Amino acid sequence: MLSKLMPEWLRKIISSKSKTFLTFCFCFILGVATLSFFGTNRLTFVMYILSFVIIFFIITFWYKRSIGFLLLCLFIFVLGGLRFLISLPEQDAARVEFYNGQKVALRGWVSSEPDIGLSDARYVVSVDSVEEGRKSTRVSGKVSVKNRIYPEYHYGDELEIVCSLQEPENFADSNFNYKKYLAKQGVWSVCASPKISATGINKGSFLFNKMFFLKSKIQNQMTRLWPEPANSLLAGILYGSRNGLPQDLVDNFTRTGLTHIVAVSGYNVSIIVVMLNVFLIFIGLSRRQSFWFLMSLILTFVFFSGATASVVRAGVMAVIILAAGHLGRVSSVGRTLVYAAVIMLLFNPYLLIWDAGFQLSFLSTMGLVYLAPIFKSGLFKKIKIKNSSLLTPLLEVLITTISAIVATLPLILFQFGRLSLVAPLANVLVLWIVPWLMLFGFLSLMLSWVLFPLGQVLAWVAGLGLNYVIIIVDWFGSKSWSAVDFGIPAWLMVVVYLLLVIFIIKNYAEKDQSSLV
Repeated sequence: MLSKLMPEWLRKIISSKSKTFLTFCFCFILGVATLSFFGTNRLTFVMYILSFVIIFFIITFWYKRSIGFLLLCLFIFVLGGLRFLISLPEQDAARVEFYNGQKVALRGWVSSEPDIGLSDARYVVSVDSVEEGRKSTRVSGKVSVKNRIYPEYHYGDELEIVCSLQEPENFADSNFNYKKYLAKQGVWSVCASPKISATGINKGSFLFNKMFFLKSKIQNQMTRLWPEPANSLLAGILYGSRNGLPQDLVDNFTRTGLTHIVAVSGYNVSIIVVMLNVFLIFIGLSRRQSFWFLMSLILTFVFFSGATASVVRAGVMAVIILAAGHLGRVSSVGRTLVYAAVIMLLFNPYLLIWDAGFQLSFLSTMGLVYLAPIFKSGLFKKIKIKNSSLLTPLLEVLITTISAIVATLPLILFQFGRLSLVAPLANVLVLWIVPWLMLFGFLSLMLSWVLFPLGQVLAWVAGLGLNYVIIIVDWFGSKSWSAVDFGIPAWLMVVVYLLLVIFIIKNYAEKDQSSLV
């Protein structure tokens, strides 16, 4: 009798293990999102009590499938909220941020790759102890330290820092949320006017020490092969470093909608992987050969870049894109995308709401998985082009670009309030050459260690392409009409994404019906 009263949509979910698990994943994500907006430390105890109450009712009503299922959904929602709440720092003397507003002496070590810019260096330091006068207190937590470039410190260096600890503040003249940017790295304090002295070396992970050492050697070799800003541009393309790029060139990349090619993001890596996949298949490799080659390339890239959170996220997104083409099952890839989100949020719940890069990575991946096939079938059908045509790779680049732009534009307008009018054209003009720059840049580096003059020859070829990109970016970015300030409210962004979802569902429903005819 109860099963007859159960709504049809609920019966379909409960009768399918995959749909049940997917629903639980969405509940967890929703819990993280909700508490990211409204959560404070004070709610942690309440959420714990609520979870035990829900468990009691689950046991009581377990024999009633519909009620038990809905209670399980609520329980997993609470678990998602708790995952965010327990990541918030406790305000006690055992945490370094407890001493914000005071001048203290810190002892700790550089726990991530230093960010070395043109005029300053930024370090994330894991603090072991805080000294106030003659009193030393063992603490945990991280601080962000901004210092001059020299002397330079490295990952694993033990430091003693005397500074005024402060709570991070957002920049008044920017939409960039600096507090949330640091928080997702576990940093809740910044050091003002630091005085630093090194007290030891080689603390931290042996593997990361070796990775960062190798990366510094490669950076030094690149400096010998390419002048600035071509050197820093290639560094951005290969492993996401923008430290040496002039600020006016960085601004032009933003105005032309090309920032993604010099940032390690799912947006960047996914687009490049799609283009490399098209190219490898076009020159004669099978889909299977191209898949395994690119998988190996992604793993190498993640290792080489230091396996930081953004790099791992970009690698995961690229693997999902590859899986979409390899499996040919959009539904499977969509579920994989949700599973990947849950795994990432288990490790770092701040990513969902506080990290625009995470949001853009997932949205661009969704665009490439769901929108690109729709645009491709429509365009190829209208112009009656064959897959063997020489125009196919160019059209693939165009479709890839438009799909990623359509999927990410509402979020960009909401988060950053800027609309690039030249982004589609600029991306088409530049993206085709990015795989070639990666190839020739990589070969130049490898050959330069064997025979430096030969490496220089290939570096000169790559330099032509790098200068081409710089000319395009500077020309479009310097125009007053290339970008306009145009933001949208949150409700409009939600409405646009709902319309996109309806558009995708409608197109795939029509495709399924036509395949049955």
